[in-house]
Amino acid sequence: MKTKSAHAPFQLVIFDFDGTLIDSKYDIATSVNLTLKDMGLPTRSHEEIFSFVGDGVKRLLRLSVGEGNDARYEESLTIFREHYLTHCLDSTQFYAGLDRVFDILKDKTKALATNKSLEYTLRIVDGLGVRDTFSSIECPINLSDLKPDPGMLFRILDQLEVDPEKAILVGDSTNDIRAAKAAGIRACAVGYGYGIREKVLALDPDYYCEKPEDLLAVFSS
Repeated sequence: MKTKSAHAPFQLVIFDFDGTLIDSKYDIATSVNLTLKDMGLPTRSHEEIFSFVGDGVKRLLRLSVGEGNDARYEESLTIFREHYLTHCLDSTQFYAGLDRVFDILKDKTKALATNKSLEYTLRIVDGLGVRDTFSSIECPINLSDLKPDPGMLFRILDQLEVDPEKAILVGDSTNDIRAAKAAGIRACAVGYGYGIREKVLALDPDYYCEKPEDLLAVFSS
């Protein structure tokens, strides 16, 4: 684990979702390829689809359908919705080791800030039985609200009445680190998700955890 700052008495821990708490990439890839198949378009490799994850479903589908198929983009959103709501819990689960992290955070306020659409996010948190774990769940209200914009983080801080210096965001991508810095809260990057390690570390997060168990050292006093 890498750290550049002393342990702080965090009151609020805000988590990213995909690639930070849950490994959802295979269910996303399955749903994308079922969408492309239904549309008569070529399917894509899992690795290619994984590289599209992180900036919301609209960018995911725009890239998956292809720049030359803009006229069919809206169609893809409707078809994908059916497939993903059906398949979003086929293999999606929490990363191993996070149960211990949540155990030491049981007395801390926890929130979600994800670029995933609210409908999909709630389906998954309900399916995994963890909605009550989070005091606030924030998803983008429009494209400009996607992280790295700090809007979701500001809404969480306001709702829960927490000062920025007492909050931290845990995430796997550059979007997460940039959003945390813009909101004036600490940033903890994780290396086991979908982000590119070198790009994340180049943003100099306050903490860097290579595996879920490393988070224990960040939050235990």
